[in-house]
Order: sequence, then C-alpha cells, then structure tokens
Amino acid sequence: MQLFYHPLSGHSHRVRLFLTLVNETFELVEVDILRGEQKTNEFLKMNRFGQVPVLKDGDTVLADSNAILIYLAKKLARDDWLPEDPLGAAAVQRWLSVAAGEVAYGVATARRIRISGPKAVPEEVLSRSYALLKVLDDELETRNWLAASSPSLADLAVYGYVARAPEGGIDLTIYPNVQSWLCRVESLPGFVPFAKTAVGVAAPA
Repeated sequence: MQLFYHPLSGHSHRVRLFLTLVNETFELVEVDILRGEQKTNEFLKMNRFGQVPVLKDGDTVLADSNAILIYLAKKLARDDWLPEDPLGAAAVQRWLSVAAGEVAYGVATARRIRISGPKAVPEEVLSRSYALLKVLDDELETRNWLAASSPSLADLAVYGYVARAPEGGIDLTIYPNVQSWLCRVESLPGFVPFAKTAVGVAAPA
C-alpha cells in the first residue's frame, strides 16, 4: 500500500494519521507539489484533478482524502472508526462534509493564503473560520469526540487544518473545548503530527 502525499497537506495528513493509528503498514511517497509533480502525466493518471493524496493499494488507485478514509475503514473492517449503524455512519459523514466544506474554505484556506506569501486573508475567510470554530467549541462542550463516544474518521478529517489554524492567523486560545479536543487527538497511540510552518500566530501549547 502506497500513500502519495505532501507533508504540508492536511488532506494527506488525515489519511496518514489513520493508517498509523490503526497500525497499518504502508509506504509514504512524497509528491513535490512545489515542482508541479502532481500535474505530470504520470500523476494525472492516478488523479485527474492533480491533487494529493492518492492511495495505491495493489491494483486499486483512489483519490480524495475522505473517500480514501472510508475505503480504508471498510477494507480494514474498522467499524470503531466508521460505525456500521445508520445514525453512527451519518454522524461521521456529517463531519466529513464539514471537512470538505467549512474547514476547507475557512481555516484551510486562511492557512494556504498565509503560507503561500505575504497576503492578507480576506474577511470572509476569517469569518468562516471563526464561525466554524465556534460551532466546534459548542459541539465539544458536552462530548470528547465529534461523532461518537470514541475517536472516529470525523475527528481525523477535521483535526489537521484546525490544529494549524494559527498558521492562517486564527487564534485558537479563545476556544478551550477545541484546544482540549486537539490534545485528545494528539494523545492517541500512534499519533503522527501534522508538519508546522513558520507563519501565523503561535500555536497553542
């Protein structure tokens, strides 16, 4: 099993994190996106959108981080991470959609703007980011994990870009429940950190 990834991609990190948490053997293949390796003909045969991550599992080639997470959970029969019951599965899917929507167009976009050069983050991106964090903080007021009584794919899909929100100039210190949740994810056996960059405000301890 090979995971084509880039260390600064939160989408890549969520898949790598799941594989390490379930102690699955795999090979990391770094794609140099700064040199445009994700746009080469060879890579485009694996993902026509020219994006990481891509998972290669024998003859199976999959793109899209959330799709890969579902594939792996099903293949490895890890219903502790992706429940089989309708409500449990729907609860996880809700947060996978948030990861592809509010997270991607909020904290992830703010971070991408800041690490790509000295640019101001648009107000609408900041607003989306803080609106998301408020919802997360409220959701985590009475629970330890986003979708279940134990960690699930929902937590992994949302974790990376929220953890690195300070790199987009987003202050996490006013969201204590989010900070506690981040610490819980980072305390999981087998956790691997998401690479940091030297931009934005200082990340919480």
